[in-house]
Amino acid sequence: MNQFFTALEQINGDINTFVWTTLGLALLLFTGLLTTILTKFFQITHLVHWMKHTIGSLFKKDVIGHSKDKSISPFQALCTALAATIGVGNIAGVAAAICIGGPGAVFWMWVAAFFGMMTNYSENVLGIYYRRKNYDGEWSGGAMYYLQDGLGSKKGCKAIGKILAVIFSICTLLASFGIGAMGQINKIVVNIESAFPISTLVNIKLYEGVTLYSVIIGIILVVIAALIVLGGLKRIASFAEKIVPFMVVLFIVGSIIIIGINYTSILPAFKAIFVTAFNPIAVSGGVTGAIIKQVMVQGFKRGVFSNEAGLGSSVMVHSNSNIKEPVKQGMWGIFEVFADTMVVCTLTALVVLTSGVFDLSAPMGFHTNDATMVASAFNSVFSFANIGEKFIAIAILLFAFTTVLGWDHYGSKAWEYLFGTKTVKIYKIIHLVMIMFGALLTSSLAWDISDTFNGLMMIPNLIGVIVLSGLVCKITKNYIDRVIRKKNIKPMLSVFPDIQSEQENNL
Repeated sequence: MNQFFTALEQINGDINTFVWTTLGLALLLFTGLLTTILTKFFQITHLVHWMKHTIGSLFKKDVIGHSKDKSISPFQALCTALAATIGVGNIAGVAAAICIGGPGAVFWMWVAAFFGMMTNYSENVLGIYYRRKNYDGEWSGGAMYYLQDGLGSKKGCKAIGKILAVIFSICTLLASFGIGAMGQINKIVVNIESAFPISTLVNIKLYEGVTLYSVIIGIILVVIAALIVLGGLKRIASFAEKIVPFMVVLFIVGSIIIIGINYTSILPAFKAIFVTAFNPIAVSGGVTGAIIKQVMVQGFKRGVFSNEAGLGSSVMVHSNSNIKEPVKQGMWGIFEVFADTMVVCTLTALVVLTSGVFDLSAPMGFHTNDATMVASAFNSVFSFANIGEKFIAIAILLFAFTTVLGWDHYGSKAWEYLFGTKTVKIYKIIHLVMIMFGALLTSSLAWDISDTFNGLMMIPNLIGVIVLSGLVCKITKNYIDRVIRKKNIKPMLSVFPDIQSEQENNL
């Protein structure tokens, strides 16, 4: 049996390396660059416009107001998407990138996010354009639909479009069980046991690595999750719009306080980020192309892990928005990546680099304890009764748990595509079981395999985005001509004539 698991680990490692450091990252960068060029650097040239229609519109009724039907508001869609993207990767993931790739990895994280904005934008535009109503009257959209109906509409591509849609859906399902359930819950349990130990429960060992405390935490999380996810997307979105802004603002405020107290280290931190991005400090001294590549890979990989641009995941919830303009929901996709990486990840990086827990002069790979680095940074300022460590444990609890809720919706949409709307409750029950497994399992192999499936999602998705990038360009140009240049032309709202007519009448 040990030989089987060793072989499985080796095979998974080879596939993971190919997906995340070879084909996947190349496709990600190419897609981001392509969509950025085709939309004429929309994220910069229309910066004021998309800021005005996202964060600048948060107090408008049509953005935050709840729908009477089964759709959700643009703000709820954003919060649910951010619930799934702003997770452990924003804390431990950023620290890991810095530990392995040095401060320069942060620069490449920014680069990945800059181009990722337009990848996420394109996914959301296509998601709205190809969405349809399901059996229950709820919007269904995502990569599986624009692969099937978009890529599949190209000459000779009907079969390949359907095959890629099925592969994407299967990988999404498997990723939702691992990254979207077991992995997140496992991290919650470990952090709670460490920050809030109850010796009576911790000392009762059920088997190696699992205590009675773990089981109790797991049961509590399953019950809370069940009360939310079994109520459907509207309840998930309602929970997300209350918790996500609270947890993000709280984390940002705490980070700003730490950075402010260590203000003299801000400029050295930025200097280290920019200098070591191209001139990393190697353990052996000297710089080679391979070392710079390692820094770039860490930045790109952790950036994608954090904001999920290119995976085709968040488009499944953005497609449920009651918004009618594909471009308007696309702009929320730009803001999602901006908030996740440019704001939250950058603050995490500055907390680590300014607090003194990271030696800026140390070579790459010198620091290994990335798991507790952010907690140590918070404890350096909020040291009384280890408040800093407890705060990070609570942050990881909220970040990881909302990630589980977001991924429940992604997995349910993949299940719906494969097996139909009427059987989605079966998926939700399985997902709840996987949440409990997250508290009971100790092996990391399940998370590693799920990570691979997470990466495998992006390959069919990015193929679809690349093939349909010309359509994204047309829809964007149509919007700019109508809304910004005030031309009297027919809007491009849906590929389906009946939905196009209905949305056009209500525009």
